[in-house]
Amino acid sequence: MKKILLLVMSLALISMMVVGCSKEDPGAPDQGKEPVSTIENALLRDAEASMLEALSPLPEMGNGEKIGAIAFSMTNPFWVTVEEGYKDAAAEYGVQVDVVAAPNEADEAGQAEAFNTLLAKDYDAFAISAMTPYNLVPSVANASSKGIKVVAVGTNIDADAAQDAGAVVEAFVTSDFKEQGRMGAEFIMKKIGGSGKVAVIQGQAGADNSEQRKQGAVEGFEANGGEVVAVEAADWDAQKAYDIATNILKANPDLKGIMCANDDMALGVVEALKAANKKDQVVVCGIDFIDNARQSIIAGELDGTVAMSPYLFGKAGLILTLKATQGHEIDTDIFWTPIGLITADNVAEYDGWK
Repeated sequence: MKKILLLVMSLALISMMVVGCSKEDPGAPDQGKEPVSTIENALLRDAEASMLEALSPLPEMGNGEKIGAIAFSMTNPFWVTVEEGYKDAAAEYGVQVDVVAAPNEADEAGQAEAFNTLLAKDYDAFAISAMTPYNLVPSVANASSKGIKVVAVGTNIDADAAQDAGAVVEAFVTSDFKEQGRMGAEFIMKKIGGSGKVAVIQGQAGADNSEQRKQGAVEGFEANGGEVVAVEAADWDAQKAYDIATNILKANPDLKGIMCANDDMALGVVEALKAANKKDQVVVCGIDFIDNARQSIIAGELDGTVAMSPYLFGKAGLILTLKATQGHEIDTDIFWTPIGLITADNVAEYDGWK
C-alpha cells in the first residue's frame, strides 16, 4: 500500500516562516546545472521550498524531454496560472511542456479529445487533471499500453475503473478540496453570526473537486448553525452562478450566505447580489484566489476566498512527471494542501501570490 504524505501549510504559517526562516531549497538537484526558481514573492518562495521538500528526491535536470499536460479549460484563470507553473518548471529543468485543455470546464469529451491528440504524438509523459473520475480513463489506459508515464494533478481517475482498464497513474498531487469548502462555509457562518439560511453553488456535478468542495461546505454550514436551503451546480460558470443565485434569492429573500466552489462562480454571485440590491445582506466566499477575486475583495465586494496555489500545482505536476519519466521510484502519493482564507483583513499581505 502506498504511503500518504500529508503536508498541510496554512497561509498564516507561511507568513511566520517569512519572518523566521532563511530561504533554502532543501531538495535541489545536485548536478552541474540546477533549476533556478523565478518566484519573486517571499511567501510563495517559502511555500515552494516546502513543496520541493515534499517532492524530494527531486529529478535530475532534463534532456529535452517532451511532456504533455491536460488541464480543464483556459477560460478559467486558475488553469492559466497552472499552465504558468508547468512552463516555468519546464524551463527550470530543461524540458518541453505543452498544455492542452477543453473549450470549457464542462466539456468532458473535449478534454479527452485534447489528450488523445497529444497521445498520437511523440510525448515522453503526461500530467493530467481529469474533469471527472472517468472521462480520461481510456486515454490513460492507451498511454499505459505504450509505456508512457502518467501523473495526476489536482484530480485523479477512478481507481477501480483504472484497474479494470489497465490505466496506470504513477503519482497524484492534489489539495484537500473538502477542507476548502468547509473553511469557506465556516467563515461565512462566523460572518453572519452563527445562524441563518445559506446556499452552496458547486461546479460540475460528479467532478471530484466539485463534489468534495460541496460536501465540505454543506458539512461546514450544518456544523455551525447554518440552514442549507439550496445546493446547485453551475458548471464553474459565472453566468450560470449568477442565474442560480438570482433564483435562490427569489425563493429565499432572507438568505444570508452563499459558498461557491470557485471564484468565477462567486464573482457571478456578487453581480447577482448587486442586481438584487442585496450585496450587503449576503456573505459570499469563493475558492482559488484568482486575481479577479483578489481585486473584488480589495474593492469591498467579494467577502472572501479560500486560497491555494495553482502555480505551484503546475510546478509540482511537472516535477513529479519528470521524476516518473526518469525512472525514479515513487512510493508516495503526494497530498499537498497549502490553503488559507483570504479576506479584506489580510488580502494585502498576499500581493503576488499565485
